[in-house]
Amino acid sequence: MLPLLFILLLAIPVLELWIIVQVAGELGLPLTLVSLIAISMAGAWLLKQQGMATWRRLQTTIRSGGVPTQEVTDGALILMGGAFLLTPGFLTDAVGIILLLPPTRATIKAAARRWWAARARRKLSGTAPRGPGPTGAARDWSTRGRSSLFPPESGRPGEDDSPDRG
Repeated sequence: MLPLLFILLLAIPVLELWIIVQVAGELGLPLTLVSLIAISMAGAWLLKQQGMATWRRLQTTIRSGGVPTQEVTDGALILMGGAFLLTPGFLTDAVGIILLLPPTRATIKAAARRWWAARARRKLSGTAPRGPGPTGAARDWSTRGRSSLFPPESGRPGEDDSPDRG
């Protein structure tokens, strides 16, 4: 994951610069700069509108006693969209605006939810270590909740050592 991030951090500015040069070659430098500024201004307006709407929905959900998971997810995507809009260039502006538009944001949220669910299923499918130590210790759960790591005579943590009061 880290090498991919490193490659993206190097490739995106180069790609942005190449796109700007190509657009400037077609439209001219003044019109290219005006286009970049106009897109950024439109994105800033959209960022403010969507951010405030999400903030109001978040407050309403909290006041009604709900858990604002959708609003927090929207807020995170809006924040990412704003960060992309701050980066100069046509490509990052396009990604930023895509993250700010409610219909595309809903599609992205659904795809992210499916990805996280698949990732959780993979993690919980038995591939994770099952106990303490570098490889995990096997447990025998057939002893009614007692782990084979702590046999009854070993003074298992949390057991009541006091005599029966019955």
